[in-house]
This record gives sequence, C-alpha cells and structure tokens, in this order.
Amino acid sequence: MFLYRYFIQPQLNKFTNSLVGYEMLIRKYDDEHWRLPQNFAAIPVDEQIGLLKKTAHRIGLKVGSISFNLNRRQFIDPHMEEALIDVQREIFPVKLIIEVTEEESDQLVPEDKLLMSAKRYTASGVQLSLDDVGSGCNTYEHIKLLLPYANEIKFAMQNFRNANLEFKIVEQLRFWKKIANQYHIRLVVEGTETAKEDQLLDDLNLPYRQGYFYGKPHLVKLE
Repeated sequence: MFLYRYFIQPQLNKFTNSLVGYEMLIRKYDDEHWRLPQNFAAIPVDEQIGLLKKTAHRIGLKVGSISFNLNRRQFIDPHMEEALIDVQREIFPVKLIIEVTEEESDQLVPEDKLLMSAKRYTASGVQLSLDDVGSGCNTYEHIKLLLPYANEIKFAMQNFRNANLEFKIVEQLRFWKKIANQYHIRLVVEGTETAKEDQLLDDLNLPYRQGYFYGKPHLVKLE
C-alpha cells in the first residue's frame, strides 16, 4: 500500500511581507522517494479528505488559507463536493481554496455541472481559484464562465518557460491583471524562481506570489 502525504508551499503577499496561505501538493511515497502521483483520480476521496483535514489542522492556525487542487471531473464529484464543504466547516475561519486545474479529459465535463458545483461551493464559503490561466487550453474564453464565482486566478510562469515562451510572460501578466481587476479577484503568480522575476512582478505591481524563490514545497509532519 502506498503512503500519501501533503507537501505545502507558501503563498506570499510581497508588498506586506506576509504569508497568506499554503498550497497543498499531494505526493506518494514510492521506492524510498516522494513522487508526484501518476493518477490523482485513483487516490480514494476519503483518503485525500482525511489527510487534508489532518494536515489542515496541523498548519491551519498559522495561515489565512489553504489551497487544494482538483481537476474538473473531481470538482463536480458529489462525494468530493460534500467532503470539502465539510472540511471548510471544520477549519473555519481558515479559508479552503479549491484550485481548479485542467486536464485533457476535462473537456467532456458539462458546463452546467461545473456552474452548479461552483455555486454550491461558494455558497458554503469555499473559495475557487482557476489554475494555470493563459496556459494550454486555459484561455480566457475557456474559463470565463467560472470567473464570476472565482476568488482568484493563478498564472504559472514555469509553463511559459517550459514551452520557451518567456517573451509572452509580461504581455500575459498585464492581460490577466486586467481580468483580475475587472472581476475584483486576486491574481497569484507562481513559478517565481529568480530575483529578476521577483523584480518583474514588483514592476508590474503584483503582490501575490508563489515559487521556489520564496520557498520550496516541504513535507508536513503529522506525528
């Protein structure tokens, strides 16, 4: 049997020099190493939720929010939805933020089901974050139906670096900053790795950051 645990990575407000939350990243212990699971959907919901609660109680008093990743299929799963709303009740006043990610198979998820789940989550105090905006198929057109329910959008600089599209980062950041302002939501920039990138975000007046430059993911001790 594999052992799963959450690693956490800090999210900062650079301009107030404050820790605002942690993103929780599930890892599997395999062959004496912690690795990214091959198939997140194969991890039982109850196991993920039980581990989420233990980890959240361990770190929750230190931060205002914890973020948890779901793809669109998991997002509309009634069992997952009910369990996460229960987690939010348990960890209040800490905010639970669901980061909605995008996978190839998510194209088949009906829009009406997405919206129904988004409404139920937000009505229960769970916040929504749209992950990897501007990357892959996460264009404005593709995510705009969820924007009225979102509290946050996340822009991943590493996606642009990996695709050799660094020259697009500034233009894209300006565009998504405009969208964030229009919807009155946070724009979190992740994948910040160098002092040069940190300075770029200062110049663009973007306070919310995440990346190796500020802190790498680390294992939460539950014992």
